[in-house]
Amino acid sequence: MSDSEVQRITAFLAGFARRQAGRTTELPCGFAVFDDLFAGSWSHNQVVVDRRGVDPAALPALVDTAMGDRPFRIVSVLDGDFGDACAGPFLAAGYLHHTYLVMLHTGPAPAGGGRPVEDVDLEAVRGPLAASWRTLLPEAGEDVIRLLVDRRETRRRGAGTVRFLGSRAEDGEVAAWADLYLEPALGIAQIEDVMTAEAHQRRGHADAVLATALRRAADAGCGTCFLTADAEDWPRHWYERRGFEVIGRTHGFERT
Repeated sequence: MSDSEVQRITAFLAGFARRQAGRTTELPCGFAVFDDLFAGSWSHNQVVVDRRGVDPAALPALVDTAMGDRPFRIVSVLDGDFGDACAGPFLAAGYLHHTYLVMLHTGPAPAGGGRPVEDVDLEAVRGPLAASWRTLLPEAGEDVIRLLVDRRETRRRGAGTVRFLGSRAEDGEVAAWADLYLEPALGIAQIEDVMTAEAHQRRGHADAVLATALRRAADAGCGTCFLTADAEDWPRHWYERRGFEVIGRTHGFERT
């Protein structure tokens, strides 16, 4: 896979963060995004490093200045090799480090059939999404859970076309869901947050949602369809079995 493909994808990720933001601040190495409506949301209030504009040793201090009075520090470094160089300074400054894999779908989109999948709005997925967050964050209060759900709507600003897809169980509840971000003019699509409610796992709902997202990306003329996955978590292997190939890395650093 060419470096230019990875660069196109990281440019898409940077652009998505910019468009989704409530406001941005330019930095020598990238930009900071903020959303005062969701001031407690890490993904909406962070520094995005999308170019090598500073010495890695200077980054922790730059992030402190950029993030101001936010009680946390979140940094996304989109260049895999530069992120490797940044790891030492950030770890020395007390940050945790996560590596994320950029995974590109290879081969044709899956054929139709199986469970039906439809566009769903935030209210349709609110209940199962909130339940999933309560499982992941058992100590979180309901105000935090509400924020984590409500912030999803801001993703509609991130790309030219944003779809929330869902597969329903027999009782009508959304059993599995995912985001699909499309930029047909660029030929790029991203699939994000493929999730299944605990009560409906291992029944083909996530497969149906993923297959539908891939078909829609192909129908929109997006020959590059990718997702990101935690390098240390099991979903990466699930995606690999469904035709996704690792082509690059990004890095996340966090301190609370």
